[in-house]
Amino acid sequence: METNNESLRKSRRSLDSALVDKNEARLSWRPSSIANVASDFLKKGEPVLSSLAITANHSNGTSNGNTVQDRPAAVSAPATPQVTPKHEKPRESTPSALVRSPPTPTLSLKKDKSIRNTVVDIVIVEAKGLPDPPQDSHSHSVYCKFRLGGQSYKSKAVTTTKQPQWRERFSLHLRNDQMLNITLCDKGKRKNFMGSCVIDLSTRERERTHDIWQDLDEGYGSVHLSVTLCSIRTSSGDPSQAVATVEPNIDDLKAKYAFYNLTPDTTVVGQLHVKVIGARGLYGKPNAYCTLELDNERVQTPSVSSSAEPVWNKSYVFNIYDVASTFELKVYDRSINSLLYDFLGRVIIPLLRINSGEPCWYALKDSCKKKCARGNCPRVRLEMNIFWNPVVASMKLFRPKQVKYIAKQPKFDIPLIYKNCKFIKETFDALFLINEHIKSFLEWEDRELSTTVLISWLIFWYYFDPWMTPLLIAALFPVMWFIDHKQNQEIRLQNEEEPKDWGPADDVQNGESVTDKIKGLPEMTLTITDGIEYMVSLAERIYNLATFKVPFLTMLSMFLLTITSALFYFVPYKYLMMGFGIYKYGRKRLDPERVLNNDLLDFFSRVPDNKLLRDWKELSVPEPQNHRNSTRPTFSKSVST
Repeated sequence: METNNESLRKSRRSLDSALVDKNEARLSWRPSSIANVASDFLKKGEPVLSSLAITANHSNGTSNGNTVQDRPAAVSAPATPQVTPKHEKPRESTPSALVRSPPTPTLSLKKDKSIRNTVVDIVIVEAKGLPDPPQDSHSHSVYCKFRLGGQSYKSKAVTTTKQPQWRERFSLHLRNDQMLNITLCDKGKRKNFMGSCVIDLSTRERERTHDIWQDLDEGYGSVHLSVTLCSIRTSSGDPSQAVATVEPNIDDLKAKYAFYNLTPDTTVVGQLHVKVIGARGLYGKPNAYCTLELDNERVQTPSVSSSAEPVWNKSYVFNIYDVASTFELKVYDRSINSLLYDFLGRVIIPLLRINSGEPCWYALKDSCKKKCARGNCPRVRLEMNIFWNPVVASMKLFRPKQVKYIAKQPKFDIPLIYKNCKFIKETFDALFLINEHIKSFLEWEDRELSTTVLISWLIFWYYFDPWMTPLLIAALFPVMWFIDHKQNQEIRLQNEEEPKDWGPADDVQNGESVTDKIKGLPEMTLTITDGIEYMVSLAERIYNLATFKVPFLTMLSMFLLTITSALFYFVPYKYLMMGFGIYKYGRKRLDPERVLNNDLLDFFSRVPDNKLLRDWKELSVPEPQNHRNSTRPTFSKSVST
């Protein structure tokens, strides 16, 4: 029994010693802990000094069997801590004052979702100042290579010149590495390095388009880029994705772009603030997103998943370089099921037609910009504010228009050709109708009307001065507007009175079927051909008259022009124009049998055009056949004997 009790007491002692050893080992200091305290001392100063001394004394006192309170708290070099051997009995009392080292901060490897959900839209435009390619017999082309993190893109190769142009758009996803590396290479018999540069995207503002001319660090020249950073998706549960919408300060912007605020830099004439609120009636339940474009600036909204009525509430800012530009918004579907039908609609709004500060609904059109897009009356709600300087904008209208970096390639469009041909035919018909009206005035078919026109002609030229010419041209604008407005009203009333029921089998557009168009093609073609042939013939006759193709007619025209110049010098032009009107109106009254004509056109009709000159070309007179045979020399062969 005593043996069992003794063994039980020994097991309890061994268990207690194991627990004490564990506590001592936990309280013992490692060199890294002292280094952490020293680093805190360098950062915080004196408050850590006493802690460092206490820690060092505790490590020495533990090894010598003394407590920390028995030793003075003096500053000394930290000694290497010693762990209590297991064979010695540890002290039951633990130090009351002990400073622990702060935990080492761990680096979070979690990626920023705002960066991960950002796409970089890049347009490589052109380069300039590049070195000449090697002089060899091989053709050379230059291309650009882009690298962003683990992604890369290679542009198309264009002919190597001093200023090559690519005009190519592509997109890369932004990761933690935000350094965009660009390399230019010449492609010939061998690949030649031409230069490189690096652009830090972290310094660029989000949701804005940046027009960048970047000099090449290694090499000569510079490269022209257009870079836009946009968020492509948002997460409602992630607060870092919430982008604060900053409302524009209307008073400051109005003062900045007031007409009296003229600055030397007239590149930017104003600003356009667009808030994309939402859309309704979209086709299906798409993951809808919008692209907003003004000239060469283009941004993109995040996508809203599986909703026919998405809500974005995103605001964007565009610089206005030309007040006559148009703002374009397109809606797309990002879902996987819409690979072939990702386009949902578009809206094109001229800047001068924007109602500033008023949220409006805009109907979405299809890709042809003629009909409504698919869906239940699809529309988008926008709130736009436009600020521009009228003086600077007016001056900018008389300068070359900004060229778009990405332009559509022209294509063969049969409906457009038909429309243009129809317009030319209508123009020729209108000119013919005007000529007939003038003839009716000169032939005195309506005496009262002809008399009124003659008196108006005389009064006009009597009071006319050259300074009135711009004013008269400006007065034509309201007259033409009134005529066009009246015609549109008549067409609108006619459509309301006679509604047309378009059947699904009839391909009818604007009240004209395909069959009617085909039947009208021969007449339209003949009218256009005759009109073009007449204008070309008249231009050729004028050229032949000036180049002495018929010397008599050229000398006669020079003599008449000299007489006319003398008349304008000695006689005021007012009386000359009045006399011209009296002559035109009076010759029919003096000679009723006279056929009306245009004297100038009749004179030009005597001058041959190129077709007549080819007909008049003389050929060399050939010699008679018999005469040629008689005069042909004969050669006799001498036979040697």
